[in-house]
Amino acid sequence: MSLTPDPLRWASGTVTELHPWTERLFSVRVEADVAPFLAGQFTKLGLVIDGELVSRPYSYVNAPDERPLEFYFVTVPGGPLTSRLVELQAGDSLYVMKRASGFLTLNEVPDSRYLWQLSTGTAIGPFLSQLKTPEPWQRFERIVLVHAVRLARELSFRETIDELAARHGNRFRYIPVVSRETTDFALQTRIPAAIGDGSLERRAGIELTPQDSQVMICGNPDMVRDTTETLRARGLERNRRRRPGHITVENYW
Repeated sequence: MSLTPDPLRWASGTVTELHPWTERLFSVRVEADVAPFLAGQFTKLGLVIDGELVSRPYSYVNAPDERPLEFYFVTVPGGPLTSRLVELQAGDSLYVMKRASGFLTLNEVPDSRYLWQLSTGTAIGPFLSQLKTPEPWQRFERIVLVHAVRLARELSFRETIDELAARHGNRFRYIPVVSRETTDFALQTRIPAAIGDGSLERRAGIELTPQDSQVMICGNPDMVRDTTETLRARGLERNRRRRPGHITVENYW
């Protein structure tokens, strides 16, 4: 008898597309009946493998009112779930946890003039979800989206980013950061170093100050830690519900 996940917790979804960005980076798009969520939140995707439900957390890339649902992921060598996700085809089943989680959401961020969204790898996903909604454009004068990767071909979602740039003009600045190869368009560095030497602000055309800035950081734990330390040295503090600050973070594994 095959396992059926709890229907009160899990929605049985139908894959509409598996989109390869590189040999390791993919988007899976799914139609599923999930509970309302906030842009920036994550849920879990699951497959029944050898009679066991195997699930992992993934952030929504789509805005809350946008369908199909979309999730951006990197394959993990030997990973029991991602090795199966990359084999999915349109029409296949995929379980999606109905209720989302997470606090990397704009309602947790105090008002300010500028919003900086700093990401590495697949952690750009929750920021794209937010930028597709009206809220950030209603609350902030300027928004800077930073996406750091190793190689230029890992800079995914360029069509979405170009659409945001066309729609919002000079209110929006996209800054790619590529650490392991030289390009004629990206900063070749790491995000903490780009803050430390001022190159990120020069590219953005605005200053990153406690008086004018809110910073959301999402990505690998080393980047989150080092960037937070760099910002704290400049007078920005972690944002907490009991003590509002300037830095809102989420580690992406």
